[in-house]
Amino acid sequence: MSNPNKIILQESEIPYKWYNIQADLPNPTLPPLHPGTKQPIGPEDLAPIFPMELIKQEVSMEKWIEIPDEVRDIYKIWRPTPLYRAYNLEKLLDTPAKIYYKYEGVSPSGSHKTNTAVAQAYYNKKEGVKRIATETGAGQWGSALSFSCNHFGIELEVFMVKVSYHQKPYRKTLMNVWNAKVIPSPSDLTDSGRKILAQDPNSPGSLGIAISEAIERAAGDPDTKYALGSVLNHVSLHQTIIGEEAILQMEKSGDYPDVVIGCFGGGSNFSGLAFPFLRHKIVDKKNIRFIASEPASCPKLTKGELKYDFGDTIGLTPLIPMYTLGHSFVPAAIHAGGLRYHGAGALVSQLLKDKLVEAEALPQLECFEAGVTFARAEGILPAPESTHAIASVIRQANLAKTEGKSKTILFNLSGHGYLDLGAYEDYFAGKLENYHISDEELKKHLKELDAFPTID
Repeated sequence: MSNPNKIILQESEIPYKWYNIQADLPNPTLPPLHPGTKQPIGPEDLAPIFPMELIKQEVSMEKWIEIPDEVRDIYKIWRPTPLYRAYNLEKLLDTPAKIYYKYEGVSPSGSHKTNTAVAQAYYNKKEGVKRIATETGAGQWGSALSFSCNHFGIELEVFMVKVSYHQKPYRKTLMNVWNAKVIPSPSDLTDSGRKILAQDPNSPGSLGIAISEAIERAAGDPDTKYALGSVLNHVSLHQTIIGEEAILQMEKSGDYPDVVIGCFGGGSNFSGLAFPFLRHKIVDKKNIRFIASEPASCPKLTKGELKYDFGDTIGLTPLIPMYTLGHSFVPAAIHAGGLRYHGAGALVSQLLKDKLVEAEALPQLECFEAGVTFARAEGILPAPESTHAIASVIRQANLAKTEGKSKTILFNLSGHGYLDLGAYEDYFAGKLENYHISDEELKKHLKELDAFPTID
């Protein structure tokens, strides 16, 4: 009997708990600081914008956190997600490497973001929240939260990064289908947006700017809370259902990864796959490499510095210990809008500092070439964000061929690209560029952090 192309779990095998890597970190993360006093913040500082249960998860040191039955029941719409062996890609690359991918594009919104969106909407509903404000880059997070808020009867206002708003109009349409109001950011609806537009009327926007607008809306209305699709600890926690399923599926395959790869913007899909396997590395001393694949135009892990910085552009969030390019940095208008974020989550930043994970920055054209190669071999068109992971996979597969050594590679195909066909059209038309950040620009943005507390 031949080996299966895909490994599918039963609904009864959906994990009952999320994994909290904070319980196993060799070195804990530093606390977030109040933007005014520069002192560690407490739950009361976050209560105006987040439900208390999410605040508890943000700081929890418990290793396992129960998935509520209602959340798990909604997960059953698309979970467990399949794990594929990429036989056709292996053959095309003529590599001795074995390549597996966990496919999160089968969710209602087409990406991994729905895993945390459902959980966040659930906890907001339990607290009686009537309205949520959020941001979205390429639209995957906005779509996921729109689906989830619609399910729970919560109003949603989405500030969508302006360049993606125009690049990806059908993401906006999908959010409208699920009753969300979508505003291109920066907008004239907030003080934050008006400040940015006064400085640059043609600003393409960024996730940092959109976060500022959404937080301002939430902070100014007692009936509105804020939700974030990446970066924060509780978001990474919810995403670990990906890796927990993948562990079971790799066991069923009789294989185990030597390398785990995910694309990287703020850290949610990378964390979701990597953190459960990092438990094996930290606790069980398994020899596994973890590669976070980020765009060369926004290389916070490979060129940024570990500093305290704002999570948004205007400076409304707490100061977070993160690898950052500086909160005023506005990335080039690449099509991988979900990766256009200036900083990395505190958990991944600590893991990178401790050399438990590594990172590489990839140019846009190499990523789209990898995405087309994958689609022609495996039949699934990947999201522009996911092409970064695929490009890293191809590098590793080619290295295995050069060395004449087999290795097992596992990556997260975080979403499909069927609402990103305009990006692929631009690629085929030769309209895409390989953007890079210059050393001069990097120094300018990092200098703004000199007034913030330093990190040893």
